[in-house]
Amino acid sequence: MTRYRPPPKSGSKYITREGELLLKEELNQLWKIERPKVTQQVSEAAALGDRSENAEYIYGKKRLREIDRRVRYLTKRLEELKVVSQVPPDKTKAYFGCFISVESNEGDKSKYRLVGPDEINPGKSYISIDSPLGKAVLGKKVGSKINIQSPQGKLSYQLTKVEYLNR
Repeated sequence: MTRYRPPPKSGSKYITREGELLLKEELNQLWKIERPKVTQQVSEAAALGDRSENAEYIYGKKRLREIDRRVRYLTKRLEELKVVSQVPPDKTKAYFGCFISVESNEGDKSKYRLVGPDEINPGKSYISIDSPLGKAVLGKKVGSKINIQSPQGKLSYQLTKVEYLNR
C-alpha cells in the first residue's frame, strides 16, 4: 500500500469581480501586514538565545511557513483566474454569477448564487458552479426541472427565478 494520492482536480477558473478583490485583499494583508509582523517576532525570539526550546521562535517559523504557502497559492491562483464581469445576453438562463431560486418537490424554497470554487460561502448561500446543483442548473431557463443525485438519493428541484447583479 502506498501513500500516493492523485492531485486534486482543480475547480473552475472563474471568479466574480468581488471575489477577485477579496483574494487580492487577503494577499495584501498577509504580505504587507502579517508577514512583516511575524518576521519581527521571530527575529526578537531568535535573539533570546537557545532556539531549540524557544516556543515563540518555533511557532513564529511555523506561522511564516503557513503565510508563505498561502501567499504562493494566492499569487498563482490570481494569475490563472478569469474574472467574469459581464452579464450574459440571455438573462433568462442561469449562468456564472447569477442568483437562482429553486423550489423542491416538497415546497422548500432556496436561493443561491453561482460562483467559482474560490468564493464558496455557505453563510451567504454562494455555491460553486462545480457543485452538483451548480452543474445541473447551468444554462437552464426559469421553470426548468433539475434532478441531482445526492447521498440522500435523487433530489428534484424547479428553477423559479434567475437574477443578475447590475455591473
